[in-house]
Order: sequence, then C-alpha cells, then structure tokens
Amino acid sequence: MTAPSIQHPPAHAGFASNPAEAKQEIRNYTLNFGPQHPAAHGVLRLILEMDGEVVQRADPHVGLLHRGTEKLAESKPFNQSIGYMDRLDYVSMMCNEHAYVRAIEALMGIEAPERAQWIRTMFDEVTRILNHLMWIGSNALDLGAMAVFLYAFREREELMDCYEAVSGARMHATYYRPGGVYRDLPNRMPRYKESPWRKGAKLKRFNSWREGSLLDYLEHFCEDFPRRVDEYETLLTDNRIWKQRTVGIGVIPPEQALAWGMTGPMLRGSGVEWDLRKKQPYARYAEVDFDIPVGVQGDCYDRYLVRIAEMRQSTRIIEQCVRWLKANPGPVMLDNYKVSPPSREAMKDDMEALIHHFKLFSEGYSVPAGETYAAVEAPKGEFGCYLVSDGANKPFRCHLRAPGFAHLSSMDAIVKGHMLADVVAMIGTYDIVFGEIDR
Repeated sequence: MTAPSIQHPPAHAGFASNPAEAKQEIRNYTLNFGPQHPAAHGVLRLILEMDGEVVQRADPHVGLLHRGTEKLAESKPFNQSIGYMDRLDYVSMMCNEHAYVRAIEALMGIEAPERAQWIRTMFDEVTRILNHLMWIGSNALDLGAMAVFLYAFREREELMDCYEAVSGARMHATYYRPGGVYRDLPNRMPRYKESPWRKGAKLKRFNSWREGSLLDYLEHFCEDFPRRVDEYETLLTDNRIWKQRTVGIGVIPPEQALAWGMTGPMLRGSGVEWDLRKKQPYARYAEVDFDIPVGVQGDCYDRYLVRIAEMRQSTRIIEQCVRWLKANPGPVMLDNYKVSPPSREAMKDDMEALIHHFKLFSEGYSVPAGETYAAVEAPKGEFGCYLVSDGANKPFRCHLRAPGFAHLSSMDAIVKGHMLADVVAMIGTYDIVFGEIDR
C-alpha cells in the first residue's frame, strides 16, 4: 500500500502579493543600508531596492541628529551662534564660521582689519586640508584601504594643534568674530613635555617644529606636507584595486551636476571650473596665487584626484599667507566696543570697559534691519548664510545653504544601476556630514 502523495505549493507562492508576481522566481528586495554600516556615518539610513546586487532605487532617510540649528540661531544674539556654525559641518569649522561672520559684517557695514582677513584666508585653507584629510582617510577605509587612514589622521593632529593654539579648542574654535578674529597668532607654540611615551631624542623630534611661533610651525608643515600627500598617492592613485572601486563609478555629467545644484569638488570633478575663491573672491583670496583643479570624467576617481590637488593648492596658499603675516603686524580686531570686546587687561582696570564686555557677551549688539547672503568656498562646496535682521540683537531669519544637502538629494539618480558596493563609494565621494543636512 502506497502512502498518499502530499501536494506542496510552489516555494514562491507564500510570498507573492499578486498572481503576476507569483510566477516570478526572483523579485526585487528591499535592503536597509545603515545606520550601522561605517560608510553610512551614523544617522543615514538608506532604503535600497535591489535586483540581485544591482540598485534599482535608493531612498536616503536622515535621522534626527541636531536640534534645528537655524531656529536656535534665531533665538539668540548674533554673536552667540558662531559656535553653532562649527557644529554644522564638524570637519570644516572655521569655513562655516567665516560665512556667518561675513553675513553679520555685511549687515553692519563693517570690514575686518587686513591682518585679520589674511589670518582668515590662512585658517580657511588649514580647515580645507583638515577636511580633505578626514575625507581621504575615512573614504579609503570604507573602500578597503587601511593604511591611508592612519597616515591622514597623523597629519590631522598636526593641524589640530594650530586650531588649539589660537582658540584653546581642537575643533570647535569660535575663532572668527564679527570685526576680525578672537586674538592674534601666538608667538610661541605649546610644546610636548617629557612623559613615559615621549622622552630624549623622540621628545626633541616632536618639539623640533615648535621652537618658534605658530607661523614658523605652519612653515615647517608646508615644507613637509607635499611629501606626505605623495605617500597617499603612492598608496592609492595607481593602485588597481582603488581604481576598480572608483573609476567609472558615479559618473556625473557637468549638466547634471549643475542641475542638482552641486558645488565644490563634486562640481569641479565633472570638469566645471567653479570656485568662489576665484569667481567671487572674499577675505584675501584675490591676492594669493593658486589653481582650480578640475576633473574630466566626473567619476569617484576624478573627485579623489581633485581633492588631492586641492590639498597641494591649499599648502601654496598657506605659505603665501605665512609670508605676508610675518612681514605685516597690525590689529586683528576693529577698535569698536559696540562690536568687539575691550582687551582683558583694559576690562580689569576700567569700569566702562567691563560694562562693554558684559553687555557684548550677554546682550550682543543690534544689527541694522536688512537682509544679506554671504557664501564661502567650504571644503565640501558652497556654504552660504542668508540672514534677515529686523533691527534687533537676534537674527529675524537665519537660513543656511549646506552643500551636502544638495549632494545627498541626488543619491537615487546617481546610484541607480550600480552595484551595492558602489553605493559605499558614492556616499564617500559626496563627503557628507549630517549636521549640515539635518539642520
């Protein structure tokens, strides 16, 4: 006697939502990319619709990381929001400060002293190198190259010391102020003290650049840094694995880049020679000599080459700023107590100076009614600040133009038809920081 045969339904029948789909053996599936993937940088969650390993649709979801920076700025006096700009793009700190401070200065009809403008130009370029070092280290790590990360972060430390020397903070400096900069460049760099980790010849080597002023230190850095960039290029530029991951990936034609509102290396990588430092010069960029690197193919590899070349150009600009600043002492802040605080020495001896100091940091200053837009060429692209004043001591409206926002919005259009691994390369090449997107 034979057992009755059991009829099993087809394997796909239980999952099909309609009869037409039931006939398909393989259908698109949805993948949650992030937030735990290192390339997703914390708060990004990409919903990917996949056909095998090919992306059909990418829907970026940004988690709530920040507390509505624009609205916070509207609730505080103008001078108390400079620090928020540091936090919007936490690897391009002083460039963001620059846009905000320039917007306030435009409304007030004031201009920082010449020396302060040269210092701003120099520190904008220090910031650009800091950003690109962060980018090359983390992007290389995302794509499987480990040593570059260690090298790039070694150099970042050297520049962080410059931030710390002028502001007391390694990253969030609040160094640029309406009317100039917080204080002049120090004449002496802090030195390492003897410790179990650094002593004898090793200590001497670590302190060799620190014998003089901050400008001497930067001079040493600029002499040494091109050699370090050569090391990164040795590791990556002709590396066939790096080229396989980046050449022909995420190609953005110039017309498409312009239509998406891209700026910075994303636009220049597609061959569009647009740089605010050249086209609409601010601070002292009209007086320094540098080139605008552009790509040809508009792929991830070109955007890598543009950023490498930008680090070399930034080094050129810093060298020119150092030479000018060494030769030209002078004030770094306007002598106007309505805008800039009295010196700390004066404040301790003079009651009027103390009152000015107190009022400036508690109430701030009233800014004439009007509106303005100030933009700088931040490392990631155009960072702009649109301010509206109604004559009070707080912004009536503050809107920030973050480059990353426009870049991320193109994700779906760019990665469609690419492999899953290429999504990581694209997130990396966008150089996204979520503080400025989720603002």
